[in-house]
Amino acid sequence: MARPRAKELTERELEVMHVFWNRGESGVADIRDALAAEGLDRAYTTIATLVRILAEKGFLVQTNEERPFSYRPAQTYEEVSRKLLRDVVDRVFRGSRELLLVRLMEQKTLSPRERALLEEVLGKKGGKS
Repeated sequence: MARPRAKELTERELEVMHVFWNRGESGVADIRDALAAEGLDRAYTTIATLVRILAEKGFLVQTNEERPFSYRPAQTYEEVSRKLLRDVVDRVFRGSRELLLVRLMEQKTLSPRERALLEEVLGKKGGKS
């Protein structure tokens, strides 16, 4: 028996979603061409399958009834990235944002620009949870 399809995005699905988020409404050929321009040469049928799966998972919405079909993102990058990060924090760090931040800081020193942005975000939050 085949295992149930994962609700999360696979690496390839995420590649496709990034193109949709950057381009907006597009067809399969447009997405394949955009990925090829980024050095990710994928077969048309592969992209078509990924787009179909993304639509089934609720990440894309078909916008027309005639071929070639066009699709648009059903969720914004911000919505999806928040959910993915929340999942990582919950699954990997057992809900601890502190552990996530420690691991991030262990990886690489913040640039002055990153430090300023972080300080700005922390200042705006004012200690909110």
